Amino acid sequence: MDRLNIDDSAWIHKTALIFGHVSIGPDSSVWPHVVMRSEMFHIEIGARTNIQDFAMIHVGATTPTIIGDDCSITHHVTMHGCTVGNKCLIGINATVMDGAVIGDNCIVAGHSIVTQGSVIPDNSIIAGSPAKLVKTRDSGAANAMNAAFYAQNAKNYAQGIHRISEEQLREAGFLPKD
Repeated sequence: MDRLNIDDSAWIHKTALIFGHVSIGPDSSVWPHVVMRSEMFHIEIGARTNIQDFAMIHVGATTPTIIGDDCSITHHVTMHGCTVGNKCLIGINATVMDGAVIGDNCIVAGHSIVTQGSVIPDNSIIAGSPAKLVKTRDSGAANAMNAAFYAQNAKNYAQGIHRISEEQLREAGFLPKD
């Protein structure tokens, strides 16, 4: 039996498929054609986190999948039984495997493969296959801003508005105020 715990403020696109024991936090969003499955263990998505188009989130053979607050899991990402800290960005088409733990304020570059059991410290930028540390920098503020953009975008989509106005971009700090 599915045990879905989706916060009332979260936005889930009608084409997303979510099965099993899954919780999705406040102001988070799940975009078109995302699949989340948890036949055992659970999937936990934090607050203000966006799971973008065509992402696949599954649990591992021995591990849940846990994603923190203010994260962006971008297009075509595969996450499998891993843990991601707060304010992280997982780049397009990256794969994060069973038992991997990614710290807070990190960036995983697009097309990277984070191998099973990897432990990535806070404030890391990693890239490659297998993913390796390329730089240490606190990317938390930029990653949180990206997540805030998606939170606003999801609020608009929930109202049938598929564009963000310049005023909304200014209010969110993406454009300079006049």
